Amino acid sequence: MTARPSSSLRPATGALMSVEEAGVLLRSHGRYMVAGEEALLRRLPRGRWIGGSIPYFMGQDGGRTTREQVFVAALPGAALESTLRWYDAKSLPNVCVDGPANGYSLIIIPAFSAVHSQFAREAPQYEDMYLKPLLGWIAGIHLDDLGKAAPVVVNGETGEFDGERALVMHLPLPEDQLARLDIVNLFEQGDGDRIRFTEAGFHAHDCLVNGKPVNFADYLKRNAVDTRWPLVADYSGAMVNVSFKGIDEADHRVDFYAPVFDDIEYRFARPMDHYEQALVGALPADSGQVGWSCNCILNYLYSGLEGKRTGPITGPMTFGEVAYQLLNQTMVVLSIDRG
Repeated sequence: MTARPSSSLRPATGALMSVEEAGVLLRSHGRYMVAGEEALLRRLPRGRWIGGSIPYFMGQDGGRTTREQVFVAALPGAALESTLRWYDAKSLPNVCVDGPANGYSLIIIPAFSAVHSQFAREAPQYEDMYLKPLLGWIAGIHLDDLGKAAPVVVNGETGEFDGERALVMHLPLPEDQLARLDIVNLFEQGDGDRIRFTEAGFHAHDCLVNGKPVNFADYLKRNAVDTRWPLVADYSGAMVNVSFKGIDEADHRVDFYAPVFDDIEYRFARPMDHYEQALVGALPADSGQVGWSCNCILNYLYSGLEGKRTGPITGPMTFGEVAYQLLNQTMVVLSIDRG
């Protein structure tokens, strides 16, 4: 007897299902994004899909951590021909140039890779950036596996896995449809200390706080800083978060989910009450038009979304989000407007 996906992708933005159910779906007509543990992704059949590793999800029944199911989303634009393409450090600046004239490009980047850092730093200057919709997410691993496993992305057409290159599916849309990206960011800069780092990267030892040199790990501990709230940089009015991954007290080092830069001024985010309610309240009002979404693992953890819903929107909980540029502690939503 042939297995059928019990979830049948009823939520517009995808659903959790077994590997067997996903296999049936991925053999059908369409274009798909898949997220799950690497071992599960390796069991899936080849097809027109793009995938990445992560075990955290907003599923059809609420927030869930699972090593036994994969998340599958049917991508808008399946009626037209799509292309899957790998990008390394040399070719990554062409990611938007290669995008369709009308449509969108979905990118998955392995966390903590060289292309992750490069994209964070240089994406705003890429040719055609902000002219063609680019969205996606940063592949990750179970937090218990940090330091023991590495994130991967996978080309479903070829079965090729990679932990050092980004993978993009370019999807054109019919002329009567238009891709729109929304960013749900709950954070803004607070009024506290001004922070500049002495070197760029996913880690920091020393920094300048209000112009005075300090060790950043010692500063966080001494001031009992709540690292649920990210650092926020003001890019000409656009608030861009850098979230905390952890503090190595022995090495006096702070680790981040996105790189900090030595020519940007940061402040701590303004704290908020009722994190969960603020997140749900900030969702797009016209969620019926949503075609795809992802959310940050830290929103999942800090707002207590395990077993809870974010309206009708489902998707992977990621190590970073992409809406044109790299984001942290946000939700990214793709909607399809019809003319």
